[in-house]
Amino acid sequence: MAIHHGPDGPELELAAAVEDAAAALLSRWDLPREEAATQLSSTQLRALFAVEAAPGMNLGALAGRLSMLLSSASRLCDRLVAAGLLERGRGRDDRREIALTLTPAAADLLVQLRDERHRQIARVLAGMSPTGRAALLRGLREFAAVARGDQQPAVRTA
Repeated sequence: MAIHHGPDGPELELAAAVEDAAAALLSRWDLPREEAATQLSSTQLRALFAVEAAPGMNLGALAGRLSMLLSSASRLCDRLVAAGLLERGRGRDDRREIALTLTPAAADLLVQLRDERHRQIARVLAGMSPTGRAALLRGLREFAAVARGDQQPAVRTA
C-alpha cells in the first residue's frame, strides 16, 4: 500500500503509488544483476551498457554519462579491465585518447542479463490482463518520453 508522508495532494499520493509499483518492477529488473556470477555493481553495469551503446567512447564521455568525476571513472574502468570486461585502446581520431570497448565476455554477459531480465518481466506480464499490459506499456512510454524531455507534460483542465 502506498504511504505518502508530507503535504497531501493527489499528485503526491499518485507518486507514492507509482513508487510502490516501480519497486516491484525494479526488483524483477535487478534480480539478474544480483544473481550474475560476476556480482557487478549497478554502476559497473551502467558503465558496461554505456560503452556498449557507444563503443570506443573515451573516459571523459563515460564519466559524463555516469555523472561522476574523471578520477572515479578511471578507477571504475581499472576494476572492469581487471575483471576482463573492458578493454582500453587508442582512440581512432586522437591516438593520445583512450578508447573503451567491451570484451567478448562482457558482451556475452550483457546479452545474458538482458535475456534474463526479459524472462523475469515476461513472467509477471503473463499474469496480467491484456488491458493491464497495454495500459502499463502506454503509461511507461509516456512517462519515459516526459522524463527524457521528448514530450511536454499533459495540461490538465479543471
